[in-house]
Amino acid sequence: MNSIKASEQIRRSNYISRDLSWLRFNYRVLDLARKPDTSLFDRLKFLAITASNLDEFFMIRVGSLYNYIDYGKERIDYSGLRELPFRKKLMDLAHRFVGDQCQTYEEIRPEFEKHGFNICKVEDLTEGEQHKAASYFKNTVFPLLTPMVYDSYHGFPLMMNQLLIFGVVTRTSEEAKPQNRITFVQIPGNLTRFFEISRKNKIIFVPIEEIIRWNIHKLFRNVEIESVNLFRITRNGDFTLEESDDMDQDFVHEVKQKLKNRKKGRVVRLEVEHAPSQYMMKLLKERWNIDNGNVFSIDRLLDLKSLWQIIKHPHFANKIQRPPAPVPSPTLPPGAMDNIFEYLKEHDVLLHHPYNSIEPIVTLLEKAAEDPYVLGIKQTIYRLAENSRVTAALLKAAENGKHVSALFEVKARFDEERNIKEGEKLEQAGCFVIYGISKYKTHTKMMMIIRKEGEKVTRYVHIGSGNYNEQTSRMYTDISLLTTDEVYAHDVSEFFNVITGHSYPENYEYLITAPKDMRQQLIELIRQEKVNAENGLPSGIVIKINSLEDKEVIDEFYAASQAGVQIRLIVRGICCLRPGREGLSENIQVSSIVGEYLEHARLFYFHNNGNPLVLGGSADIMVRSFERRIEALFYIVHEDLKRQTINILRFNLMDNQNSYIMREDGSYIKRQPAEGEEIFNMHREFYNLGSEITQEVCLF
Repeated sequence: MNSIKASEQIRRSNYISRDLSWLRFNYRVLDLARKPDTSLFDRLKFLAITASNLDEFFMIRVGSLYNYIDYGKERIDYSGLRELPFRKKLMDLAHRFVGDQCQTYEEIRPEFEKHGFNICKVEDLTEGEQHKAASYFKNTVFPLLTPMVYDSYHGFPLMMNQLLIFGVVTRTSEEAKPQNRITFVQIPGNLTRFFEISRKNKIIFVPIEEIIRWNIHKLFRNVEIESVNLFRITRNGDFTLEESDDMDQDFVHEVKQKLKNRKKGRVVRLEVEHAPSQYMMKLLKERWNIDNGNVFSIDRLLDLKSLWQIIKHPHFANKIQRPPAPVPSPTLPPGAMDNIFEYLKEHDVLLHHPYNSIEPIVTLLEKAAEDPYVLGIKQTIYRLAENSRVTAALLKAAENGKHVSALFEVKARFDEERNIKEGEKLEQAGCFVIYGISKYKTHTKMMMIIRKEGEKVTRYVHIGSGNYNEQTSRMYTDISLLTTDEVYAHDVSEFFNVITGHSYPENYEYLITAPKDMRQQLIELIRQEKVNAENGLPSGIVIKINSLEDKEVIDEFYAASQAGVQIRLIVRGICCLRPGREGLSENIQVSSIVGEYLEHARLFYFHNNGNPLVLGGSADIMVRSFERRIEALFYIVHEDLKRQTINILRFNLMDNQNSYIMREDGSYIKRQPAEGEEIFNMHREFYNLGSEITQEVCLF
């Protein structure tokens, strides 16, 4: 299928390709690196994030595509394209993105000098500085390098995923007929990317590969070097765990084995310096069964994730833009934390992170660990901070004789090893630890503290959209509910029984769960809005999520739109729904907000004839969320908290500084303030939020 036919096929489809939509999302992140009014270090931060995002995209999404291509399985994308035509389209867009990424880096580079640093080659150093670099190579780098020759006597070496590698082509005249040979030199991942040199009030960062290139001849004594080529490979990191009813140590062992196999996954991307040796390229492409679509020629610093070494350098600690200090929650007044147990018995609390600190949740857990009246703690854990206070509190609780049940999700991508390690630590302390549930990934965020108070037992419940991670809670927007309401407590108790045992409750009052019936219940809520519109009653839907991909729900949105329901979707990343198409989705508007924080909260609003139903939780509208994850959404029933949540959605819809509008063809345009409209940056306005603002909040 040629590119014109493929583009026409994509245009005709009622759905947007998930993977093409994701690439457009990464463009919106790249836009933040291009903003001239943003500090240099924040621009570098967003550039590094686009590189990290792209690495994961190739490992998982492109890796998944190759699982179909390599094994001859049929895959039809939402765009309607089969595997190979889709691969062509995807790689073309990826190449375009990498070109724009390179251009952005080159636009930023002239600013380095003005901000007290530079990235230099060894040739740019003074004689004294070159001596320091030579000493560093001799004493630290040289002993770690292992040249691996590939020829008729030596097998092809295993090259590690996403390490920098030199391919050195040499020419030997030992045989009767001179010939080329290739030797690979991998740069160990435990070496810092930049060698740092202080120069007056400036820091010079010398890439480690430049120091090695400068000294590469020392690895090839009395050998003629034809070419030295730096490259980096990305391997397929998409693996599916086998279904099993025994998810204890055997399961943890399986995960560990799968992690090892990532090192041997098929190569899906080759990044290489500009103008590489054709001899080397022919060999690598044949060896890894790749073509020019998989090869990315990079005419700048390879692996922009390494910019984090500069961004996080102590010398520039005051240069990166820091978020303001968290503000008190309207529902958690000053002094409430002094006796949080007593306060929560009388009040529900809604926290909106990072504007409200995660501290009340962590402090509640730490107090529970020490409190003599607390009998037990149950918690789901997906991603933890380094040196986690959460783990420390659970360990302390176990030491103090309390029952502790913790579900560590060891399928949390790229956090598997940390979660296994933390889980084993808790097991050794006597905690009841579960490592995942059968074929499902436990993504829901829940905690329950059981406390004996006289003759009564009170259950303190936390449920939210964010991880129990003190570090990311300062960078991600999430919501949290703290409550002792008996209905929530009963539902959450039942839910934990599902996770830890073989309980199958008929229904929940305040929870909607997956994989049980989340998709169907959301569909019923959408259909009710459709019925209301058809009967001339007020209707409307506003939803804020990370990703929208499930076709069944998308089709329900289309049907509701055709009935006249006004639908406003705030979708940070992937959106497979096509808005504003005549006869299909005229009443659907989609926006995406990318700004200073990672928008991570999931909120659902259904107008319900003027008596709104509002939910929050951990689930996106994706097939995986409904079918392959343990998820929960929770109704927000307290009127003050409901208004607070509705106002979060209102501010998202008002934002004209961080918001992009999705067009019918799947592209996005930056939203600009209309004539006479005041500038509204929700990432600033939430810090100025007073309780009076939420009193009369209204979406429709």
